[in-house]
Amino acid sequence: MASLNHYTFSDPAISFNPNKVLDDYRLASLSRACSLLVRKEVFSGRAKFGIYGDGKELCQLALANSMQPGDYVSGYYRDQTIGVAIGDLTWPQYFAQLYGHPDIQFDPHSGGRQMNNHHATRWLDDAGEWIDQTTRYNSVAGISSTASQAPRALGIAYASKLYRERADLKEHSILFSKGGQEVCFTTIGDASTSEGMYLECINAAGVLQVPIVFSVWDDGYGISVPIEFQTTKSSISKALAGFQRTPTEKGLEIIQVKAWDYPGLIEAYQKAAKLAREEMVPCLVHVIECTQPQGHSASGSHERYKSSDRLQFEHEADCNVHFGSWIVAQGIASDEELKAIDSDSTLLARKYQKEAFSAYMAAIDVDKKAFLRIAKNLYDSTNEPGLLEPILAELNELAYPIFSDLVRAGRKALREFRFFQGPAVKLLRKWLAELEARNHRRFSSHQLSESKDSPLLVQEVKAVYDKEPLLVDGREILNKSFSKFLEDPRVFILGEDVGQIGDVNQTLAGLQEKFGPLKVTDTGIREMSIVGQGIGASMRGLRPIVEIQYLDYIFYPFCLLSDDWACLHYRTAGGQKAPMIVRTRGHRLEGIWHSGSPMAVLLNGLRGVHFCVPRNMTQAAGMYRTLLAGDDPGLVVECLNGYRLKEPMPANLDELVVPLGIPEILCEGNDLTIVTYGSMCRIVMEAAGALAEMGISVEVIDVQTLLPFDRHHHILTSIQKTHRVLFADEDMPGGASAYMMQEVLDKQGAFSWLDSPARCLAARPHRPAYSSDGDYFSKPNVENVVDTVYEMMRESDPSSFPAIYF
Repeated sequence: MASLNHYTFSDPAISFNPNKVLDDYRLASLSRACSLLVRKEVFSGRAKFGIYGDGKELCQLALANSMQPGDYVSGYYRDQTIGVAIGDLTWPQYFAQLYGHPDIQFDPHSGGRQMNNHHATRWLDDAGEWIDQTTRYNSVAGISSTASQAPRALGIAYASKLYRERADLKEHSILFSKGGQEVCFTTIGDASTSEGMYLECINAAGVLQVPIVFSVWDDGYGISVPIEFQTTKSSISKALAGFQRTPTEKGLEIIQVKAWDYPGLIEAYQKAAKLAREEMVPCLVHVIECTQPQGHSASGSHERYKSSDRLQFEHEADCNVHFGSWIVAQGIASDEELKAIDSDSTLLARKYQKEAFSAYMAAIDVDKKAFLRIAKNLYDSTNEPGLLEPILAELNELAYPIFSDLVRAGRKALREFRFFQGPAVKLLRKWLAELEARNHRRFSSHQLSESKDSPLLVQEVKAVYDKEPLLVDGREILNKSFSKFLEDPRVFILGEDVGQIGDVNQTLAGLQEKFGPLKVTDTGIREMSIVGQGIGASMRGLRPIVEIQYLDYIFYPFCLLSDDWACLHYRTAGGQKAPMIVRTRGHRLEGIWHSGSPMAVLLNGLRGVHFCVPRNMTQAAGMYRTLLAGDDPGLVVECLNGYRLKEPMPANLDELVVPLGIPEILCEGNDLTIVTYGSMCRIVMEAAGALAEMGISVEVIDVQTLLPFDRHHHILTSIQKTHRVLFADEDMPGGASAYMMQEVLDKQGAFSWLDSPARCLAARPHRPAYSSDGDYFSKPNVENVVDTVYEMMRESDPSSFPAIYF
């Protein structure tokens, strides 16, 4: 192994254990061998896609060596060496995830739901209960969306700060913290540091002073785009130099080190981890001169865009080669001993790959053999080989059949034998139904909590009122409710203007003074990192209520809410959860950016989140209590124009619980059902009064939650009585009104009960214009509702309901 003399290694005042150094070399060598094998497996057709960590082995080893039990890594999709080094990943698991093995015994990180190198420590047991995070090295569920690992890493580190500085959390910290000494390490490729969310989190970390270590693997490219087109000064550490702390100003500690310099890397990460752990100083470790020997991923070749000089550099600066040179120079091992390790690594990698692939095929083979037995029975009993043989031939031609191939074959067989009703056909139907059920479990479980703490199991407690209840502003009901929620040490509220002024609508007035700034916390205008703080903290046993000041601003962190928060429990196959509550306010007010009702966007992007749309603050208070009693994520959209509307104060406000997915009938009627929610409830109820004067009796139903939606089909029951239905909301056409219509007509089967076509009433197909006129002409108003219902009645009885406007 030749020495590259023009590369000079650091010489820190650190003693190195020769046995540990050789263990690191073995792991680096084996990791490289596995990376090389991943690409081959993709090209062979046994795997769909592969991404790997070659060229980053040494920096990942140095990071892992600085971690302690209880620490976290919120990583990049190349961090296989870290995962194995900390004992959170085995190489058979690495390959099982590559093949998509949908069994958590083989891929405990995602149950086959994520591509390889997306790691997630299982923090929940089979019952969905928390497992101790303090005794293990923890991987926060991997995510492909570039830079999205940074916001929840900020939250993981923020939780350490809370556990360290708040004595009232001590009794709740047993499974999650050892006095707040935990560090969160987060890794990223250099190109992704250009993402706004990353820069926002760097700024937030500097403000918050939390124990986080940012690592940047700088290999000079973002797929094909070189760094000069990515980063100011072609260096993230230079670009962020203004964040460097000084003797008089807090900030980040910025450290630069070379990817092939093993002693320098060890020193850099020891320093960063010590600063973060002991002094709560956030650090940035910029690892330069990384290589990427195989290019970005199995989807292409870097020879297409890298110059010959750069490709030569990839060869010369290979970190594993330099590690070997340093080991030989230190007299730790000979060149021949290292070559023997490399040879063993190649054999071991192939052994682990074969082991994982054999296990994957064996799982499929059980169902394949069952199908073939049934097919033989079908063949023997029907004497119709011409129907079955092409299906079997197609299946047998597949070198590596997977579960979908078996389902496809079963469905084709049933179609071909649709005129046969003997025992063999019935057996095939039974096999297919059972396989479909298993596949549903394999690929679609855990979208929501399946534990005893699911909020869907929380029992309703209806509001009780005194004979002459006190009428108060809606904001006062929420203020009193939040004061009660904050008595739980785990609950804190985070957002812009929530603290000193008690939020822009005064629902939190006086609560920061009562509970302190670490319970009701003002933040900067930075929605992405606010949400990240909440996600990370909720993954460590805390119950944050995170405020997005106005619903229109939810688009700033929406990618994080959709790509990370909403699908976390699903993509880890029930291994992790983030029961954060997002609180916001929307619906009708004034103007384009303060009248938000983008419900269709939220409905389609936040599956896995309970979506609450209370019509008033009493309902909102009950929904918050339900969500806090459960372990799922939740979004509550309060009515922006309802804070100063009078509501009767419930006598049992501190016990009030509103169930999720259970609509409420606000007004009983016989002629037509109106389905609505949120601020539209007041509009529709006023319209119902006007319609009653015209001889039309409408039943008004508030769905209360859009996700889940009418779990027990109460709306169907109403339609069976009225035989007409109008879906009214203030989203744009084709949005939530169309969603509600599909739920009721499609899923509940209400179509056959209708005497008139179902109708939708929504807003105009544009943002709402400013002023009261803008509201009236942009969104449904009382007259719209009255006229629409009247026309629906007139269609069936024009003599009783003559034309009004023509």
